Amino acid sequence: MIDDRDRKILDLLQLDAAMPVAAIADKVALSPSACSRRIQKLEDEGYIVARVAKLDRDKAGVPTTVFALIKTAHHSDEWIEEFRRAIADIAEVVEAHRLTGNYDYLLKVVLPRVEHYDVVYRRLVKRIELFDVSAFISMETLKSGAVLPVGYAV
Repeated sequence: MIDDRDRKILDLLQLDAAMPVAAIADKVALSPSACSRRIQKLEDEGYIVARVAKLDRDKAGVPTTVFALIKTAHHSDEWIEEFRRAIADIAEVVEAHRLTGNYDYLLKVVLPRVEHYDVVYRRLVKRIELFDVSAFISMETLKSGAVLPVGYAV
């Protein structure tokens, strides 16, 4: 079980994983050593799975986002694993979701420009058979981020 201090620590680390332990400790009213132990416990228990740097997409050269909705005629476990392998080494595919409803999968693809989508599309369909792929260009990102609500954490 985690408490409100742990949740606050998780919130702070999601906003800035490089924040010094002393600064976190000050914000949650703990000594730096007690705070450090809590952070280590949160890592050991799997609440914190990685500490990463968030890059500026424009400076990284991939400002364009395309969402690809995929339909397939295949639904076996073997096909799903083959699909997983097909997208695993396509760096431009930054998220993939299996869906309910009219489409089977949703891919979030980041690109240097919209024309590059065809390169990614061709690489994908070379690797795996798909029934239908529909692409949608994001015109504007209204909300983005990997910060999770921690109020539900147990």
